[in-house]
Amino acid sequence: MSYIFTSESVSEGHPDKLCDRVSDTVLDLFLAAEPEARVACETFATTNRVILGGEVRASKENLASIMAAIEPAVRAAVKDIGYEQDKFHHAHFEFQNYLHEQSADIAMGVDSGDNKDEGAGDQGLMFGYACRETDVLMPAAIHYSHQILKRLAEIRKSDADSILGPDSKSQISLIYDDQGRPTGAHKIVLSTQHDAAASQRDIRALVTPVIADVMPDGWMVGADDLLVNPTGQFVIGGPDGDAGLTGRKIIVDTYGGAAPHGGGAFSGKDPTKVDRSAAYACRYLAKNVVAAGLAEKCTIQLAYAIGVAEPVSLYANTHGTGTIDDARLQDALAQSMNLTPRGIRQHLTLNAPIYVPSSAYGHFGRTAGEAGPGSFSWEATDLVDALHSALA
Repeated sequence: MSYIFTSESVSEGHPDKLCDRVSDTVLDLFLAAEPEARVACETFATTNRVILGGEVRASKENLASIMAAIEPAVRAAVKDIGYEQDKFHHAHFEFQNYLHEQSADIAMGVDSGDNKDEGAGDQGLMFGYACRETDVLMPAAIHYSHQILKRLAEIRKSDADSILGPDSKSQISLIYDDQGRPTGAHKIVLSTQHDAAASQRDIRALVTPVIADVMPDGWMVGADDLLVNPTGQFVIGGPDGDAGLTGRKIIVDTYGGAAPHGGGAFSGKDPTKVDRSAAYACRYLAKNVVAAGLAEKCTIQLAYAIGVAEPVSLYANTHGTGTIDDARLQDALAQSMNLTPRGIRQHLTLNAPIYVPSSAYGHFGRTAGEAGPGSFSWEATDLVDALHSALA
């Protein structure tokens, strides 16, 4: 049976994504100074105001200098996104920092000891997914939604007189055949903040060729199925138009609804938090399974208990597309990678200031190293040989 499936993306200027960017900016500051720092930073943004909360831990010799660097780094991040509006301006918003020291109870469970490996920072379950719908082994609807907004942001930032604003959303509905393969687009929606003087015609003329260039050959919809700023006007945007919070775009960050989600957000969390690091490990494993030719699509789940190093479960599902039995694949995955929190961090080199680039346009479907050494390491396909060896 054929069907239609939809995914959305939001730009770096969306209020929630701005908060993700700020939280990851704080995280990278801590990790740059101290790779073993602990960070759980939440951000709230509204009209001319940004507020930080959460918990951190660093050595006394580093903590004061890091804390002093936070406000200028946050303002620089907001400036880079492009906010210079009357009611949300990088130089003028009120900034409040309520970060405090990490709970001793959490630290006790996470830290390693004489007879104890480092435990997970919390209980929880994480999923990873990969498929052959795109060359980056991601579901097509979310991948192309990201690419449209990323391209428009590049255009906006390259033109000081651009009519585009920082806040935007895209949504793509794809048609799938009875074999579950995407064959074209049904509807495409783009809502973008814009200059007050820009007309609907101006905006449509600018964005239509960009969308057409992103979509695969033959997939672009006609004018009636391309909905651009369907409310008619989108001048007030960003935190002035709608409040933002860290971690509210978990489906945008992952697979666009095409795969399960364990519920944990990523941004602002150091990699001892398995919400983040184990979700990256799950994607890494799933992508390598597909890249190794062991399946056309693959879902991986890991689950952890707070304070316990080894995962309480590992699950693999190749959705009937696997070349080997899923149970055998699970054994091979467990042999190929140390899935303790420390093992994941070491394998993927996660204790580094690499997180700001992941705060917009998806944590997955990227290229390993695209934003500098160590960035998006979980997108590498360097586990293929180990998997083949484990299955030999």
